Amino acid sequence: MPMDTSPTSGIQVPDTKLAREATELVRDSTGELIYHHSRRVYFFGALQGRNRDLSFDPELLYVGAMFHDLGLNEQFRGSGRRFEVDSADEARRFLQSYGVPEDSVRRVWTAIALHTTPGIPEFMEPEVALVTAGVEYDVLGIGYADISDTDRQDVVALHPRPDFKRRILGAFTDGVRPRPETTFGNVKADVLEHYVPGFRRGDFVRTILDSPWAE
Repeated sequence: MPMDTSPTSGIQVPDTKLAREATELVRDSTGELIYHHSRRVYFFGALQGRNRDLSFDPELLYVGAMFHDLGLNEQFRGSGRRFEVDSADEARRFLQSYGVPEDSVRRVWTAIALHTTPGIPEFMEPEVALVTAGVEYDVLGIGYADISDTDRQDVVALHPRPDFKRRILGAFTDGVRPRPETTFGNVKADVLEHYVPGFRRGDFVRTILDSPWAE
């Protein structure tokens, strides 16, 4: 597959119409915080794929990385659904408009929908595993030493992350604050507990004990 523009640590962005349109869509519909983060997720995910000797489709990984946080945008905050699902659905619509095979669409949808669900994606298809690996690397620093200092610096030079920790937590808070019920059982409950006064996380045990079942 031909590649374009910015070679970073031996990893390049697919030089296809689909990839270029994905870049333009995300750049136009999000701020620079999410745009640069999403590009880093692609590069870090691809680098981890190389480290793990995984064979993956760069185009599918790129679309998964670029769309994974789109559901945080203001237009989705009243959906009542997890932002990951809103992001995944946007990617599905985008890919279907290009006639991408349904198996490939499903991989990208799953990669995005599960990117905040640790412990599962790593056992799935490479594109699913590597979107999560890229997210975990950029946001949580998981596997930080797996990528060399030079490779890491190359990625950050191309897509800087000034004050990233504080700013990404702010984006998470803004994106899920209007739909707190969607944080039940997932990591975004931690975000609202830290940043939204009065938020009470769902309790799995209480949900069982208070269910309408008699016993």
